[in-house]
Amino acid sequence: MLYAVASLAGIGLIIGLVLAYAAKIFAVETDPRIEAISGVLPGANCGACGYAGCAALAAAVVAGQAPTNACVVGRAPVAEKVAAIMGGQADNAAGKQVAQVLCQGGKEVASTKYEYEGIKDCKAAMLVAGGPKSCEYACIGLGSCAEACPFGAISIDAAGLPVIDADICTGCGVCVKTCPKHVLELVPEDSLVQVRCHSNAKGAAVRSVCQKGCIGCGLCAKNCPVEAITVENNLARIDYAKCISCGACAAKCPTKAITVTGKNEMPAQAAV
Repeated sequence: MLYAVASLAGIGLIIGLVLAYAAKIFAVETDPRIEAISGVLPGANCGACGYAGCAALAAAVVAGQAPTNACVVGRAPVAEKVAAIMGGQADNAAGKQVAQVLCQGGKEVASTKYEYEGIKDCKAAMLVAGGPKSCEYACIGLGSCAEACPFGAISIDAAGLPVIDADICTGCGVCVKTCPKHVLELVPEDSLVQVRCHSNAKGAAVRSVCQKGCIGCGLCAKNCPVEAITVENNLARIDYAKCISCGACAAKCPTKAITVTGKNEMPAQAAV
């Protein structure tokens, strides 16, 4: 009996020594900068940088595969810390972007085809005849974007439309990827003028299903003093590099598909 116990103990000791030796031989050294960079990243693991998570981004930065400003959530402050760890200057950080809702087709504005009573998920609802809204481009409004937002920057209002809290939004883009109707996009934070529609239907078709959809009339483009608006495929589009947020386009839009954030009144030049 004692012999058997001793034999087992000896075998266990030998196996342990072999494993310890193998662990030492095959150990992969980790660059300490990876852990240091992971420590200054936000830890959101949102994937907006193009990597699976913050740890993966840290490894990519150390390997020279990602710039020091790759974290869109942390922006310049984090980029500076990452650059300091890497022993260099921070790459130029892009300006903050925030999510924008490309739809005003909420309750009493857009017509519906049926009452949806299934799973509270926009992708699931879309499988049923493209969703309950008559407009094929309209927001379904079940809040999948709000559920997906890792920062709690999105809520659903009484009209059944997403509301973005720009102060909380980090521009990570998770909501944009989540929306099956593509009614969310990222725009520069200081962009006050917004085309709140993304329908490519012709004017008559838009009017038949939504009161505030873009009808592609072109009045916005004709009245823009800096030629920042074009109408492509029946939809107005803003070039934010040119836009001066004067509000002239919003003042002329017959369906109010264009809005100006943060302004209760149009500037004097927009009212003409």
